Amino acid sequence: MGLPAAVAVVLVMEVSARRAAVEDLEVLVALYRALEREMTNLHPMWPLADGLSEPVEAALIEALVDSFVYVGEIDGYPAGFAIARIEDLLPQGGGETVGSFRFIFTELEAREVGVGEALLTRAMDELRAAGVCRFDAMSSPATAWRRTSSRLAVFRLGTS
Repeated sequence: MGLPAAVAVVLVMEVSARRAAVEDLEVLVALYRALEREMTNLHPMWPLADGLSEPVEAALIEALVDSFVYVGEIDGYPAGFAIARIEDLLPQGGGETVGSFRFIFTELEAREVGVGEALLTRAMDELRAAGVCRFDAMSSPATAWRRTSSRLAVFRLGTS
């Protein structure tokens, strides 16, 4: 009898995020350099004012120790990363803390499939478990205009 003339092939991708480890350093450096190239094209001062200190390897090792660092994956292939940390609000914030997202990045080819959302969800879950109930993320103007309806474009992620 055979298959119909038009057979739809459905590919199911597994999108996930996990805590990064020292063993991920090479991947993190490569992903960071991709972010750096993209941001430098938008804002030439970015690597001097907003990026990581050089050498990037040392800055990432430090982040692995004192921040929340994640790798986003598609079918086990690294496709993005995020770095968040717990910071104190200003004195007028009443002693509260905020989960501050320093970087959220996915490779161009991996966008629009949920890697960024997986990174945000995993990080926010772990930050909430650490007692954080407020979140803050910066977004580049290019990202903001492309994703104004997306949760990834908000400047204030709000409370729990």
